[in-house]
Amino acid sequence: MAPMRAPADARTRLDFWQAASGALLALFVCVHLLLEGSVVISPALTNGIAWLLEATFLTQVVAPLIVLLVIFHFWIAARKMPFRANELGIFVRHSKSLREADTWLWLVQVFTAVVILVGVFFHVYTVMTNLPINVAGSAKRLHDGWLAFYVVFLPCVILHTGVGVYRLAVKYGVCTKAERARWRRWIWIVMGCYLVLGVLALARVWFLG
Repeated sequence: MAPMRAPADARTRLDFWQAASGALLALFVCVHLLLEGSVVISPALTNGIAWLLEATFLTQVVAPLIVLLVIFHFWIAARKMPFRANELGIFVRHSKSLREADTWLWLVQVFTAVVILVGVFFHVYTVMTNLPINVAGSAKRLHDGWLAFYVVFLPCVILHTGVGVYRLAVKYGVCTKAERARWRRWIWIVMGCYLVLGVLALARVWFLG
């Protein structure tokens, strides 16, 4: 007879896969935003990168895998999310009483996660059904009404990724309690840099349209 596994063991495994999938998604977001931001330097450079990724089928393979990874990551994380109004109310009251910044950062992740889960389908579907990817196509999409979508989607992705990296560092002891304030400061700086890059990229593409 096989030994029964304790609930704590199952939770540990789920925590590991949540962390691993989150780390992979964070890495993808950082690289993706840098590649997209290349349009600030030169639209021709962005078109060249897009052509290379499509020619090697990286775009066609990675895009659906990222969607599946987002679903997998959300499915694991959902067990800790306060979906009911009374659960959310309890969490907010506890956060106010504890006055702990990290608890509020977790709430930021909850709200941005829902936006990302919905938004990633629209983003990937629209891009993948309008191949090849190029700056001219992106400009047309923005002028067709997608600018408002990216104004909401971009900050949510950056916030969720930055906060997630910080919370992973805390969870696995890379960031100690004494270093949390410094880590939060640098995370905000990095997120700010990515947001500026994203806004500049959107502006460059918009004015090319």
